[in-house]
Amino acid sequence: MQRYLVGGAVRDRLLGRPCGDRDWVIVGATPEQLIEQGFVPVGRDFPVFLDPLTREECALARTERKTAPGYHGFVFHTSPDVTLEEDLVRRDLTINAMAEDGEGHVIDPYGGQPDLQAKVLRHVSPAFGEDPVRILRLARFAARFHDFSIAPETMALMSEMVRQGEVDHLVAERVWQELARGLMEERPSRMLEVLRACGALQRLLPEVDRLWGVPQRAEYHPEVDTGVHLMMVLDMSAQLGCNLATRFACLGHDLGKGNTPADVLPRHIGHEGRSVKLLKVVCERLRVPVECRELAEVVAREHGHIHQSAALGAAALLRLLERCDAIRKPTRFHDVLMACEADARGRLGFEQTAYPQAARLREALALALAADANAAAQEAVARGLKGPAIGDAIRQVREAALKPLSG
Repeated sequence: MQRYLVGGAVRDRLLGRPCGDRDWVIVGATPEQLIEQGFVPVGRDFPVFLDPLTREECALARTERKTAPGYHGFVFHTSPDVTLEEDLVRRDLTINAMAEDGEGHVIDPYGGQPDLQAKVLRHVSPAFGEDPVRILRLARFAARFHDFSIAPETMALMSEMVRQGEVDHLVAERVWQELARGLMEERPSRMLEVLRACGALQRLLPEVDRLWGVPQRAEYHPEVDTGVHLMMVLDMSAQLGCNLATRFACLGHDLGKGNTPADVLPRHIGHEGRSVKLLKVVCERLRVPVECRELAEVVAREHGHIHQSAALGAAALLRLLERCDAIRKPTRFHDVLMACEADARGRLGFEQTAYPQAARLREALALALAADANAAAQEAVARGLKGPAIGDAIRQVREAALKPLSG
């Protein structure tokens, strides 16, 4: 029995990058032998075990055979006779198909090290074409290793997979999982660039794909193209260190511009409301988590008002805070403002521009939260007020607290 470190840990060590989880492959063993040695079985689809000492995942070397379309259409085979090379040839990219033995020697049967040096993402074998998730994974790796190119033959294979309908069989949960991970990479725009280049974006996120080629007013958007703006906004969200929910909100904030009537362009009157409707469709289709969904809806609906909030007086400021549910969810409102800043700075020539609207609205929220709502409510009750009238009394106190911001 031999054990090898495989995949991302080997790749990242060679790149001098910090590695996260370590994955191991065991060659020359049976499940029964591992269980006898104290390994704990955890795999559902194929034999994966937890090491009794390190609790790291160890998989038996395996081969796999495609039996049906999509991600789940595989039959796996393990036996002591399966070699390390047979296991590695089924992996996605050459840079992920390397192993390391116990003495630190790299086993690289498929050219991962030369591709690392040349900064190329290349599929290992035709088996890549059997698993549509690999298109999403490659796009995610492109967002992480954004200075790597994609081998032409790999891009051609992905395009053919899309034409053959493989992408249409992806399950929503896996699409969201890879999309979310790609959004959290250093250059999320590259994920969209790759998915769009092979045709997968049109199949998975047509609401996003149709933004390219849609013009915006050049005085506000010197980059003009809405799709280009979206990529700039996503990269700005990464530069600002935004969390996943905020980055997803950036992805969906302008969806409504994709169906603006042609006779109105390059203006986009009412695109916020259309964006909210399209976001709901996307979120239902991909089963997006509630916190991402709710934040994205607020940003899509209110980002225009937030951009223009510098001129708002106390009453209008309070209405904006209420529409954003900022008083009940101040932390989420911070994320809303981060998304709006990414939107404002995700424009050609505006990357270094300050966004004072965020500071003013944070101050407004702090003043509204500091207003004594309990005292206002008790006084209203003492005056015999009920229901909505009590809410109005609280609102008056908060509006008064915002007066200093009115100039």
